[in-house]
Amino acid sequence: MMTLEKLRDYCLSLKGAEEKLPFDNKTIVFSVKGKMFCATDLETYELINVKCNPERAILLREQYDEVIPGYYMNKTHWNSIKTNDKIADGLIKEWIKESHELVVAGLSKKIQRELYEE
Repeated sequence: MMTLEKLRDYCLSLKGAEEKLPFDNKTIVFSVKGKMFCATDLETYELINVKCNPERAILLREQYDEVIPGYYMNKTHWNSIKTNDKIADGLIKEWIKESHELVVAGLSKKIQRELYEE
């Protein structure tokens, strides 16, 4: 089961990842160079929000009942994954990694180089 601690450990293992509480004291956000790639509620931990390619986002929602349009997010670019233990940890990690890669790809080439030189 993808526990909150496992989620945190995995997100922070990704290149340049940081954690912050920018919105309130219960929404943890994982970002790279200030750009969010994953978020969840520390109190309820019912959903994990991840950025997603718009076409893939729709496919994942159609394929998995536990994947829904991003809760409190831009529903075109974000999915929410229900943390009800019906999605394998490996899949959740894959989606988080894809989210991280999308964010990194959106950074300037200079920042990308700096990130991978760290």
